[in-house]
Amino acid sequence: MNEQDIAFYKDSGYVIAKGLFNEAETTALRDHYMTFRPAKPTDSDSRNKNIQEETDPLKLYSRLMQPHRSDAVSLRWLLDDRINACITALEGLEPYAVQTMVYYKPAGSRGQALHQDQFYLQAQPGTCVAAWMALDRCDEENGCLEVVPGTHDIPVLCTKDADLTQSFTGDTVDLPEGYEPVPVIMEAGDVLFFNGQVVHGSFPNTSKDRFRRALIGHYIVGEATAVAEWYHPVLRMDGTVADLGISQRGGSCGVWVDKDGTPVAEPIGVETRV
Repeated sequence: MNEQDIAFYKDSGYVIAKGLFNEAETTALRDHYMTFRPAKPTDSDSRNKNIQEETDPLKLYSRLMQPHRSDAVSLRWLLDDRINACITALEGLEPYAVQTMVYYKPAGSRGQALHQDQFYLQAQPGTCVAAWMALDRCDEENGCLEVVPGTHDIPVLCTKDADLTQSFTGDTVDLPEGYEPVPVIMEAGDVLFFNGQVVHGSFPNTSKDRFRRALIGHYIVGEATAVAEWYHPVLRMDGTVADLGISQRGGSCGVWVDKDGTPVAEPIGVETRV
């Protein structure tokens, strides 16, 4: 990360590290996850709680959660020195590693409604950081990630029900006038880093036959002392376990209010969903 990248991240809440992983590494990871993915999940699988139709492409290609806990390839990627160097440069301290996910997103599958990662991770104090690696070219046709610039400075927003015809997850957040999602076009091997407050999501994959596979790591900032229970054990970037506390779910969330014609997100005393 150079000074220009860091300045862009501080201003917008996100930045792309282009070609952070080379073609051979990216191909190897993509091939690995196509063979590593589990067999067809059962109806009770929580990953499929919003899948009702047998023809839903995500029935066979639902997201893979926390593979690093049993898979050496995923663990090695999560702790990669390049990712560590990028986040350390952006945040000023070496992070802790807490989650891996793989999104397959085959042709015809739904996207994910706008949300904030910090709503789920509850890193305290501070926030979380995502490293979102494209395993395929990602564009608007196959449902690339979209981010809302400038939302890294707002609190965690109160959620509402998402449109399950467009999103496979059930929660979303409102955006006021003047805030718009921006598509993030990426090539395979690029890694997008973004702050945990940044509102982001994706539209459905409308391509005829293209996947939009992505490997995601979640990290918490170096000054954090607690994170939600699901994200334990917390790892230092050398792979050793860190003794951090468990943050309490719930608490205040933000709503948009008008202040002299400018939308401002302010916390209110409402419990967030869990």
